[in-house]
Amino acid sequence: MSDLCGKKVLVIGLARSGQAAVRFLINQGAKVTGTDYKTEELLGYGFERLKDLPVTLITGGYPEVKAGDYDLVIVSPGVPGNIKLIKDAEEYGIPIWSELELAAQFIEEPMIAVTGTNGKTTSTSLIGYIFEKAGINAVVAGNIGIPLIQEVEQNIRNRDKKYWIVEVSSFQLERIRSFRPRIAVFLNLTPDHLDRHGDTETYGLIKARIFSNQQSGDFAVINLDDPWLSAHRNIIPSRIWGFSASSLPQEGIGVCDSRVIYTCDGIKETLCSISEIRLPGPHNLENALAASAASLLAGINKDIVAGALRTFPGVPHRLEEVRSVNGVRYINDSKGTNPEAVIKALASFTEPVILIAGGQHKGSDLGELVRKIKEKVKALILLGEAAPLFHKAAEDAGYNRIWDVSSLPAAVKLAHKIAQPGDIVLLSPGCASWDMFRDYEERGELFRAEVKKL
Repeated sequence: MSDLCGKKVLVIGLARSGQAAVRFLINQGAKVTGTDYKTEELLGYGFERLKDLPVTLITGGYPEVKAGDYDLVIVSPGVPGNIKLIKDAEEYGIPIWSELELAAQFIEEPMIAVTGTNGKTTSTSLIGYIFEKAGINAVVAGNIGIPLIQEVEQNIRNRDKKYWIVEVSSFQLERIRSFRPRIAVFLNLTPDHLDRHGDTETYGLIKARIFSNQQSGDFAVINLDDPWLSAHRNIIPSRIWGFSASSLPQEGIGVCDSRVIYTCDGIKETLCSISEIRLPGPHNLENALAASAASLLAGINKDIVAGALRTFPGVPHRLEEVRSVNGVRYINDSKGTNPEAVIKALASFTEPVILIAGGQHKGSDLGELVRKIKEKVKALILLGEAAPLFHKAAEDAGYNRIWDVSSLPAAVKLAHKIAQPGDIVLLSPGCASWDMFRDYEERGELFRAEVKKL
């Protein structure tokens, strides 16, 4: 269905990727209907601009769908797959694609796709940075915050891109058909989005769809230290190039004697020493290994890769240092939206930490996080829907240095009051942002703004 002219297409979900899909489909000549359960007021300014386009808009609820109403349905990532509208479309045999699949239909150049529970944005951004240093014109888009279909539309006009570097989520992978990356990276798997996927096994298998259309000449870059990935490597049809922060794979990239070494076709090469990697923390070593593997497989010179590892500054909202105030460092890790991400953030610091956490809980167990909080956290400041749940879990574990606040500005002010020189104030929520914010970016930006007021 790469020829969309005259096709009747329904786009479900009119946030960022849904709006981009609507604009693309209209420019392809499709007859488009867009719908969202939110009202116009909640959808905001971006939605207002859709009103100037030739599109039928239905908000504040979903329409009924009957056989023959639509030729194609595009589902935005935030839309649950069990709503009646989608079930009815399935019953009538209407193809249902994610925005990712729609974009993939129009991509001719090779693609690197990155998924995993944690580290996706850092790894995707680092690969993009390496390609930039190599002078290769590549797109960096997807779940990272830039709708892939938006970049596809630009490329159709220019056709100047040589590679696509795409961050993909489990929500996007639920509805793919032909999406096929030349190099697919699966970083790790820990419980997350269980409110949507039900259990970790289902969640993992959905993420593993990143490999489902690959062939023997393609590459799968997987974390050999991850138990789930190691146990499921037999479902991967492509050539596996493993990475490990604790050993040296027979084919892939790993660590030996504090050096990063990669092996390809039996030949070993040293990339750099671990101490040269600018990104802090053991989790970022894994991200660096994965990004290096993908870049080397794409043919980038090892010296360029090593140089990029030495200079890459990191990404916004991921262990981002906002400023220091009176000897206290304020760190924005708003993208830490599950307990495992918070644990990794805490492991990056040796200083006493005042942790700001809470938001919309996604169903993950808090046991391991609470144990790490007892070990590392000087004070715990909680906000959002999940605050009572976090508070009880911490108290049940014998931790009582807890404060509850009603807003993020109040949390920053309280942390500033508690903190002493040498402390870290860390926003790492361990939760989604949707109870109080549009997304993690808005949450991180407010944190930055409040810290700058101190």
